[in-house]
Amino acid sequence: MTQSHPRISKAVIPAAGLGTRFLPATKATPKEMLPVVDKPAIQYVVEEAVSAGLGDVLMVTGRNKRPLEDHFDRNYELESALQKKGDASRLAKVQESSDLAMIHYVRQGDPKGLGHAVLCAAPHVGDEPFAVLLGDDLIDPRDPLLQRMIDVQEQHGGSVIALMEVAPEQIHLYGCAAVEATEDGDVVKVSGLVEKPDPADAPSNYAIIGRYVLDPHIFDILRKTEPGRGGEIQLTDALQQLAEDEKVGGPVHGVVFQGRRYDTGDRGDYLRAIVRLACEREDLGPDFRTWLRSYVAEEM
Repeated sequence: MTQSHPRISKAVIPAAGLGTRFLPATKATPKEMLPVVDKPAIQYVVEEAVSAGLGDVLMVTGRNKRPLEDHFDRNYELESALQKKGDASRLAKVQESSDLAMIHYVRQGDPKGLGHAVLCAAPHVGDEPFAVLLGDDLIDPRDPLLQRMIDVQEQHGGSVIALMEVAPEQIHLYGCAAVEATEDGDVVKVSGLVEKPDPADAPSNYAIIGRYVLDPHIFDILRKTEPGRGGEIQLTDALQQLAEDEKVGGPVHGVVFQGRRYDTGDRGDYLRAIVRLACEREDLGPDFRTWLRSYVAEEM
């Protein structure tokens, strides 16, 4: 029989990273504010959470992240100037980000890793299951991964992670899951996890991507988790404990994602994400695709 579990209403977005791969652009600008076409990456992530019904969003930030707060706040001077110009279209775009969700902020302080960033959310989340969305992974809104993960969590309880099959030689770039099949084709039972394993030691080619739905027992485990790979408190290590002992916080399941994902954490993938999204835009796509074909033909 299907068991009912508490409805998820809160999302946590860790955003305290230094963005060193994008220096010097991120010297004074948070990496989450880098534009993907004409919106900062972080706005796509907040929109995804809201589309899944999570209107209560906590951002875990750090030093030099004030532009994140400014972006999701009202800008009365700019709004007034656009109103006077009669520029209703741009005014709507400016107001959209401030009206998206109820957004809260907490500072991580010390950069101790993803697990520590999630732990910073404990006072806000309380005893409820919650979602974690990493800003480097943008999920196409036509492929509602997060909603599917919430459905699985409500059915089974425990925690749910997003998985994606990758080439074996790439698994060392990700957390990796050992899995068992279930009756649902896109859902697996997770029996073990390891952070960025050597390909020869990887239990599978199922990589963890940046979406999680977590049982609140994860906080108790994170408080006791010692620094792991890279000297950081790894969320993967805490999830491994949940997978080992279901009595602690329920089982761990994985949703295998086969939709459209845009990786903005790498410079090359960031550029590819911009091109793909620009090509699909109704207002930009036709002209941009024509130019792109001409450019590629000339370069080839």
